[in-house]
Amino acid sequence: MSRIAILGAGAWGTALTISLARRGGHELILWSHSEPLAEHLRETGENLPYLPGYTVPMDVEVTADLPGAIFEADILLCVTPAQHLRGTLSEIAPLLTRDQIILSASKGIEDKTYLRMTQVIASICNNPVGVLSGPSFAQEVAAGLPTAIVVATSDSSIAQTIQKDFSSASLRLYTNDDIPGVELGGALKNVIALSSGVIHGLGLGTNTAAALITRGIAEITRLAVACGGRRQTLAGLAGMGDLILTCTGNLSRNRSVGIELGRGRKLPDILSGMNGKVAEGVQSTTAALGLAARYAVEMPITEQMDAILHQNKSPKDAIRDLMARPGRDE
Repeated sequence: MSRIAILGAGAWGTALTISLARRGGHELILWSHSEPLAEHLRETGENLPYLPGYTVPMDVEVTADLPGAIFEADILLCVTPAQHLRGTLSEIAPLLTRDQIILSASKGIEDKTYLRMTQVIASICNNPVGVLSGPSFAQEVAAGLPTAIVVATSDSSIAQTIQKDFSSASLRLYTNDDIPGVELGGALKNVIALSSGVIHGLGLGTNTAAALITRGIAEITRLAVACGGRRQTLAGLAGMGDLILTCTGNLSRNRSVGIELGRGRKLPDILSGMNGKVAEGVQSTTAALGLAARYAVEMPITEQMDAILHQNKSPKDAIRDLMARPGRDE
């Protein structure tokens, strides 16, 4: 039996908690940064702000005490928003023991440093580290619908431990040692999903959507390979699989934000209506461009998405400029 601390009680953290509880065989503790939310979860089991309609079993411990949550945990599953991961881990780093596994399930790139989440972890802690990613809407995982994801670590024994501890009748884990490829596939697909939403919001067709997704995976792959990832990883669950899900699924927050942008709404108004939920692609877009500049990688879709988000560029003008780029080989 493993003691697993899930750090972050948003939709994804709650869904993973429910999945692990359904599997059984572990001692689970779910940490929320909000004491009122933790109290409500303890009393009702339902995460009304982030994942209504699904119940966290009563044998899962729920707390807002971060040091208490990690005490004697074998695995720390980090599901905080990407931009909050550093602050969360910095608070508990002096309390960690070296054998505790830190597993990131946050999909993003840190603003300003352009670090992947495992790099953020490594800059704070000297612990075994891995990443969990792949095509997975929180609601469907919580509902027990069959889902396949990837765990990537540089240590095969840790990957096999996570695979064994997390796999169930409804959640299948594949192992991989390509941490950069898996992480960047998860982070960058959010940027392309924003763009896919813009296309839908503009009322453009499926030809446009197919072109966007296909050129999007090419863009993601270029940067991932430049950062040490492998092309075959981006053709798998953590790359193309997650991209297809997020660009086409109605449960995608990033796609939903893009749709509203395409319809002419302004970003601050869209974000204010999300009630605290996070669309990671909004901040990851600028960070992705910073990372791409570091490696001299061309990312035209990401550039246009950043111009829409942060430079008030018209979505129609962004599409026009993408279509007017000089011809090239595929």
